[in-house]
This record gives sequence, structure tokens and C-alpha cells, in this order.
Amino acid sequence: MRKMLLIIPAIVLLSGGATFALSSKKAPEPVRAVGEPKNCVTISQIRSTKVIDSSNIDFHMVGGKTYRNRLPQSCPGLKFEERFSYRTSLNQLCSVDIVRVLHDQGGSLYEGAGCGLGKFQMVEKVSAN
Repeated sequence: MRKMLLIIPAIVLLSGGATFALSSKKAPEPVRAVGEPKNCVTISQIRSTKVIDSSNIDFHMVGGKTYRNRLPQSCPGLKFEERFSYRTSLNQLCSVDIVRVLHDQGGSLYEGAGCGLGKFQMVEKVSAN
């Protein structure tokens, strides 16, 4: 089986519960859950990612959808490093897969903690009326 390694840079923010409120120095845009969570997303449809905190990653997809993945447990170093990698032999990233925090040591990247993914919940921005 062919294994794929993908390095995904990300930006740090913080999140809340079912209606997610992102938090950073700049006032974040709140988001809410839409529909039922999915077990997998198609890798080729991932446009970018954003590490929200040590337990949440947003996956921005081609076409404008965003899926938030709430890891079952906090992932040491994820928030600080803002980047991770994963390996899969499929064309999908699923809730059974593991991401690894990428650390920079002297200009070289090395893999740190391995953390399991949760389900992918589509979220959308909440308009401020």
C-alpha cells in the first residue's frame, strides 16, 4: 500500500462548544454546527487548515465549506506549533486516523505527539445582526 505524508501549516485560534466561538487577540467570527458530523473528508478537497487550539482543527475545503475536527483528547504541542502531518493510504482523512504535531528544530521538522482525530463537523459563520 502506498502511504502519503502531508504537511499542513495552520493558524492558532481558540474555540467553544456546539456554537463555536473562536477567540484570539482579534475578535473572531463565531461559527455554528451545520448538519450531522462526517467520519471522513476527501484529501484532495482540503484547501487549507487552521489549528484552533490543542483539541480543534478547521479544514477549509474546495468550494468554501469548513469542517471542524474536535479531537477526542487534547494534543500536546498542536496549538503552539500550529502544524501537523498525517499518513494515509486512502484518498480520505478519517476519524480513525492520527495526526502528528510537527516541531521545528534548527530548521528541520520532526514529528512529535500522535493524536487521534474525531468526526468532521461542518460549520458556518454566524452573521452578526
